[in-house]
Amino acid sequence: MSFRFCPACATELQPITLDEDGGPKERLRCPACGWTHWNNPTPVLAAVIEHEGRILLARNAAWPGKMYALITGFMEAGESPVEGIRREVKEETNLEVTDVALIGVYEFTRMNQVIIAYGMRGHGVVRLSPELVDYKLYAPEQVKCWPAGTGYALADWLRARGHEPQFVEWSKRAD
Repeated sequence: MSFRFCPACATELQPITLDEDGGPKERLRCPACGWTHWNNPTPVLAAVIEHEGRILLARNAAWPGKMYALITGFMEAGESPVEGIRREVKEETNLEVTDVALIGVYEFTRMNQVIIAYGMRGHGVVRLSPELVDYKLYAPEQVKCWPAGTGYALADWLRARGHEPQFVEWSKRAD
């Protein structure tokens, strides 16, 4: 989230340099009340869902073209990452999940996010939330990974199952 004004007193924020443990760091701070915008990365949850022996990728309604990706979402206050990814998968696909296992943690600096990715098995009938417009099921040997956070998670999941991941180039997205 980008701030220009203090959410506590509405004074325009000013860049200041704070001397922190890792050295000087520029932050936005309110000169009136001292509120500081820390701008820390947001944790995002991602799911590699194996459903009917294939990998489920979905297309978000807001995305241009024919991009398909992992199910992702934000944790709610008071829930663990595993509880959060179970909830997100249920909300977005209607699937119940089992065998939830951490794949890894990935940077997504462009969006100031840290992705916590899990692999799991999905059970039930897929019914997409209004947030998603389509989904596809891919055989592990046919899925294409993308060179960014969740794409690297998918690649690591594939490697752990004996498949050498193939990556698409951003300019040549595959369906």
